[in-house]
Amino acid sequence: MKKNVKFRRLFSTIVLGLLVLIISACGNNDSSPDPEPQGENENTEVTLDSAMGEVTIPANAERIMAPYHEDALLALGVTPVAKWAIGQSVQDYLEEDLKDVPTIEWNLPLEQVLSHEPDLIILQNNMDSYEGTFDDYNKIAPTYAMKEETVADWRNQIETFGIILGKEDEAQKLLSDYEEKVEAARGQLAEALGDETAAVIWAAGNQFFLFEQNRHSAEVLYSELGVKQPKLIEELGEADAASWNPISVEKLSELDADHVFLLALEGEQGIQTLEDSSVWQSTPAAKNGNVHIFNDPSNWTNKGLIASQKTIDDVLSAVGE
Repeated sequence: MKKNVKFRRLFSTIVLGLLVLIISACGNNDSSPDPEPQGENENTEVTLDSAMGEVTIPANAERIMAPYHEDALLALGVTPVAKWAIGQSVQDYLEEDLKDVPTIEWNLPLEQVLSHEPDLIILQNNMDSYEGTFDDYNKIAPTYAMKEETVADWRNQIETFGIILGKEDEAQKLLSDYEEKVEAARGQLAEALGDETAAVIWAAGNQFFLFEQNRHSAEVLYSELGVKQPKLIEELGEADAASWNPISVEKLSELDADHVFLLALEGEQGIQTLEDSSVWQSTPAAKNGNVHIFNDPSNWTNKGLIASQKTIDDVLSAVGE
């Protein structure tokens, strides 16, 4: 009898010990995730080097202002709190997404900035064009001044904005998709144009601006899509970003391009001037009916992901089908 009691006690002790071990093991190896604290999946603030030194970007900024660089914001799925404008002039190619967004004047008057109550401001590295100083804007909201290379290179801008907005994966996907678009378009145009050349002319009022090989969308046309340059474009060399001089109709007579992309608002005087000019009508593109008119010059006169995508679509619609 005593042996049975001792055995039962020993057995109970062993079972109890095993239960403790099992419970402990289950507690340590539970594969089900713990409930996430509120906000764990939200962005966290990040400190970045900028043109004005290190800047801490707030987490989950919602009211973002990046005047003239709304292209990058929209590409990443972010609608700005205000859009860049000069008077009534805006970046028309973005208006489908920004038509209901209020404007802010190009020189960023401090009172206007304040009225939009931003919680993040993104500016260019050159502050001279703004009414306020960096410190003025930084007092209104955390302000990031892009480095020169970020302002100049829209791909760099997409990557930088991706970091700022906590959308790095989306930024890389955008860039990858764009390269695929370029590659496909390049193949289509090689087949459609072969060795034929093309040029871009912007008619503003009654003045004409011939795009050098790296001027705005011409860089997409020549460097990315591989379209051949006519001799006159080669002679112009690279553009001086600080200056842009009109070209005379007489000089345009030297333009031996097989195709011309003519950028002009509907009813622009320059279109009629060219149609009435025997000099212009004698150029290869005009004689062969290969002057392709686009009434929205805005994406052609900007650099950005969306601008470049729209330019590619324009070129394909004109000569790539």
